[in-house]
Amino acid sequence: MLYDSNVNCLLLPVVGLLFAAFSLSTPTTAQADTFGTSGNEFTIDFVDIGNAGNAADTTTYGAVAYSYRLGAREISQDAIDKATASGMTGVTAGPWTGDQPAASLNWYEAAAFVNFLNTSSGKTAAYDLTWGGTAWSMALWSSDQAWTAGGTNLYRNKDAYYFLPSENEWYKAAFYNPAGSAYFPYPTGSSTAPIAVASGTQPDSAVYFQTNQISPAEVTAAGGLSPYGTMGQGGNVWEWTETALSGDNNSATNVRTIRGGGWTSPEGQLSSSFRSSNGFPDGERTWVGFRVASVPEPSTYALLLATGVLWWVARKARFGRAVRRKIPH
Repeated sequence: MLYDSNVNCLLLPVVGLLFAAFSLSTPTTAQADTFGTSGNEFTIDFVDIGNAGNAADTTTYGAVAYSYRLGAREISQDAIDKATASGMTGVTAGPWTGDQPAASLNWYEAAAFVNFLNTSSGKTAAYDLTWGGTAWSMALWSSDQAWTAGGTNLYRNKDAYYFLPSENEWYKAAFYNPAGSAYFPYPTGSSTAPIAVASGTQPDSAVYFQTNQISPAEVTAAGGLSPYGTMGQGGNVWEWTETALSGDNNSATNVRTIRGGGWTSPEGQLSSSFRSSNGFPDGERTWVGFRVASVPEPSTYALLLATGVLWWVARKARFGRAVRRKIPH
């Protein structure tokens, strides 16, 4: 029984805090963050990507030193429309509609959407973008402003809450097996190519090799899930990553890495070994979309804090009892 007349007033509230933090940080299928103004609200579902400090794959990709969240699905055209109606400027997309993925937007536009998620939520912009009226430009962050978790990243601000996934963040969520500390060749938790479908949610399926299909599937029907619970990281539309193809992130105009394959791609373009070098950051293509990443939920840190406080209080209680036993009566 957790009771001591001198520390009970501290122990019980801390125990309550611990259980509350644990219940908040227990992983769920997805956690939805809400954006937009009244009448134009939209949500993005995130899944937790844990196993911090995992080793890289044999391809040298996938090592991430920290936990983070990744969008469970590709960003839809509906989200772009509602963000625009809520005040976002300089971002266009199409020709797809509704819950089909946002495409025909360049890297800077994807980054501008991410900045809108941050600034409209009272957070720091991830990217140092400037809208010139017809096009975006970007500056690098200074070394004291840049993201440093896992290495210095001059593209991303250190205080960013939402951001485009780096190539390693994207790769890990797609191919890493959290149960076995290894990597799958395909983003559906399989060593063989997934079943090719036009749309749907069947396990071990993906929207690819649809050469007679003129448009991608809706983001909610883009195939089976990765081991972490993301959909559509293989097929449907290719996806921008934050990272320069060189991996250096030392020039704002560097070619970016595109991953995942699209709805007309052959199976090899869905695999972990394939990277597209066609990612000119100002290029717009109907077959390239994106998804969003984020830092972990604050409740994770609350759990760590509560655990530390509980340990400290329990230690003080043990020390107090030991002192009382030594004091003669």
